[in-house]
Amino acid sequence: MEFRPCIDIHNGKVKQIVGGSLKDAGDQAQENFVAGQDAAYYARLYRDMGIRGGHVILLNHEGSEYFEATRRQALQALGAYPGGLQIGGGIRADNAEAYLEAGASHVIVTSWVFREGRIDWERLGLLEETVGKEHLVLDLSCRKKDGEYYIVTDRWQRFTDVALCPAVLDELASRCAEFLVHAVDVEGKSQGIEEDLVRMLGGWDGVPVTYAGGVGSYEDLELLRELGRGRLNVTIGSALDLFGGPLNFEQVRKCIARGQAK
Repeated sequence: MEFRPCIDIHNGKVKQIVGGSLKDAGDQAQENFVAGQDAAYYARLYRDMGIRGGHVILLNHEGSEYFEATRRQALQALGAYPGGLQIGGGIRADNAEAYLEAGASHVIVTSWVFREGRIDWERLGLLEETVGKEHLVLDLSCRKKDGEYYIVTDRWQRFTDVALCPAVLDELASRCAEFLVHAVDVEGKSQGIEEDLVRMLGGWDGVPVTYAGGVGSYEDLELLRELGRGRLNVTIGSALDLFGGPLNFEQVRKCIARGQAK
């Protein structure tokens, strides 16, 4: 279990939002925190602490009037910590290499691969060919529907027909380096993790998985470790004091480190 930091950028600013509230129309989102510092500030912070594998996420779509401002912030973060951060949001085969050249260690992809509700294997193969699976993270963020967790795309607004399960993880694991899974229904709420999802992910043993969503207390962190069998890396956003939350950043790191030492 490792701590994976995040830099979420919306309308040109570093923010923490309620994930399920994000809407392309009007570039709207329910905000938990809007940073006074830019994305490069957080990138340098993570760099100086030696924390690798965090993700920079562009939360505006390319047609948004804010997209270029958001993209500039993301590129500044990559430049401040070359090789230390992953990037996601609007990644395709024709722009993925540019982000790697700008300093990203990996590109994170959902919508371009999960097209028309299904896995587009041709597009996934093109991405592998373009950047290499060692630089590819598949974002399998999901929402619950009819008792199952379905992968969602387009900034978590559109359900696919793909239910997240061990068989799907097995099928995709040979095509990428890692998975990133936001539990969208609890993302940004700091009111507890999606226990069934964590239990399922923890019962699977394959490529590294980073879980994000709902951690709001040190007890949540311990439950995540227990249900995830210590196999899941974790991202904490809104609950961290870095973003106005109650959890002390250093204490979180120490808690995770203690678990690694056991």
